Amino acid sequence: MIKKFGVLSVAKFCAVFGLIWGFLMGLMVAIGIGGIGSMMGSGSAGLGIGAGIVGFVVMIIIGAIGGFISGAIGAVIYNVILGLIGGIEIDLEMKA
Repeated sequence: MIKKFGVLSVAKFCAVFGLIWGFLMGLMVAIGIGGIGSMMGSGSAGLGIGAGIVGFVVMIIIGAIGGFISGAIGAVIYNVILGLIGGIEIDLEMKA
């Protein structure tokens, strides 16, 4: 029976998924911003690439922090609900 989730362990787990999500979304942002900057003219190409790199890094950071916070909040809410209903039963089988 699952009685409680560790808030910090769930938060760290979700932060890793947020980091991966931020990496993927950051690639999209970097490609989009870099492409727009390169279409604006010869002087804006470097600015577009720089903004794309900054967008990439920011998306990774936002993804990790957002994943951590949402994981922690979700675990706390889940623990409160589990406390009210008595836990979750799981049938497990040992494989030899």
